[in-house]
Amino acid sequence: MNGAESLVRTLVKGGVEVCFANPGTSEMHFVGALDRVEGMRCVLGLFEGVCSGAADGYYRMTDKPASTLLHLGPGLANAAANLHNAKKAGSGIVNIVGEHALYHIKYDTPLTADIEGIARPFSHWVKTSPTAKTVATDGAAAIQAARVAPGQIATLILPADTAWTEADGVAETPETPQPQKPANEAVVAAAKALKSGQSAMLFLGGRALRARGLELAGKIAAKTGCKVQAAGGTARIERGAGRVPVLRLHFVVETALEMLKGTKHMVLCGAKAPAAFFAYPGKPSVLVPEGCEVTTLCPVDGDPLGSLEALAAELDAMNAKPGNVAEARRPDRPTGKFTLEGLGAALGATLPEGAIVVDESVTTGRGFFPYSAGAPPHDWLNNMGGSIGFGAPVAVGAAVACPDRKVIAMIGDGSAMYTIQSLWTMARENLDICVMIFSNRSYKILYSQLADVGAANPGPRAIDMLTLDRPTLDFGGMARSMGVPAAKATDLEELTKQLTYAMSQKGPYLIDVVM
Repeated sequence: MNGAESLVRTLVKGGVEVCFANPGTSEMHFVGALDRVEGMRCVLGLFEGVCSGAADGYYRMTDKPASTLLHLGPGLANAAANLHNAKKAGSGIVNIVGEHALYHIKYDTPLTADIEGIARPFSHWVKTSPTAKTVATDGAAAIQAARVAPGQIATLILPADTAWTEADGVAETPETPQPQKPANEAVVAAAKALKSGQSAMLFLGGRALRARGLELAGKIAAKTGCKVQAAGGTARIERGAGRVPVLRLHFVVETALEMLKGTKHMVLCGAKAPAAFFAYPGKPSVLVPEGCEVTTLCPVDGDPLGSLEALAAELDAMNAKPGNVAEARRPDRPTGKFTLEGLGAALGATLPEGAIVVDESVTTGRGFFPYSAGAPPHDWLNNMGGSIGFGAPVAVGAAVACPDRKVIAMIGDGSAMYTIQSLWTMARENLDICVMIFSNRSYKILYSQLADVGAANPGPRAIDMLTLDRPTLDFGGMARSMGVPAAKATDLEELTKQLTYAMSQKGPYLIDVVM
């Protein structure tokens, strides 16, 4: 058994069952080992950012790390943007990055790079295996690191000679340290804040936004009268009929301030205190209202569900009935020209039970939540890192993780072009994904950002940097060339018709929503 095979066997034994791969020469022994080892599903991506984003989506839906296989420093660099998103979302990933043979690095050949240096900003754990004898134990340590709550990025660098040289065998993955239980003092302080009689808010993130966490939050709200608010960036919200609905904090500073206005006590559970996405001249960076007291019940790397259970018990709210459970209700099927409200209604009217919505609609989708609050139970995944090209790769990973559930990826046309190669993987793996591209022919979010940062009155040269015309992008043509059936919708009636068709079919399908 060589080092590469010992690593693959260690990964499978440690519960890592999927590898999103874009390999090269230095990874060929790992590729060869994949043929000899049962239990690892291999999914090829045509760009490394597809692989890293897919691993993010897989973790969000399974709470289990997948692996990526990346080619040297440049391959890791290509994956970095979606590793950034995964790191911000608390997703666990084991990256396997090939490296030149250790004795070859000194010759500084074209692909030689500081791989550890590239990995560190996007990883919690980084190691280069020094010999074939350590590869298995290094791999086991990487799995352990990836599992640390809420989920971490572990990057193991595999020099080619450690992959092809004889190894000792397979390693056991050490037990993962459990997140710290809530301190009694924090629980008591949070309970005191919520029942103070002043306007109070329970501010949630991470796994507090799963169905059980929201149920507990609903019980606490029924007992204390507090408001329940989700952070702006959310890795996964379980929502729909029968669940406690929650709104995400708005991206626009003025709207976010209005949502938080009047709050005197804010209790954080799995989330950081709210701050503006960017700095803007004359606008605050910190969004917590002046005079508001902030209490941390559970930090981002803590145990949100355990903390909410402890808080509900402290408030004698475990038997309380959540007062705001979403009733089963769908909007009417919309007709006419596209409006933001109509787009939200089209989704809410057609969303199937168990759907997974991956939202990179950026500008278009900010107001969609109310229209799907009463749709059948579903999951909603958002981009927490802000790096563009998130939606389609995360949809790939979610579909691999949950093959019996429909995935709907909502993506702006500018964002779609960053990782358009995802369509090929969807077709090759026959993944059950409906991709909606909102084609407004521009980076529309940047129009408002021009004004927000004080760069008003843009001229033709500035406008030229924000438009996606000359030539117009043909998403249907691109999709079909990669094996994905596609259609175009130019009004709400056609969009609803296309969504209804897509939800009734298995396999990938793309709708170009020409706005």
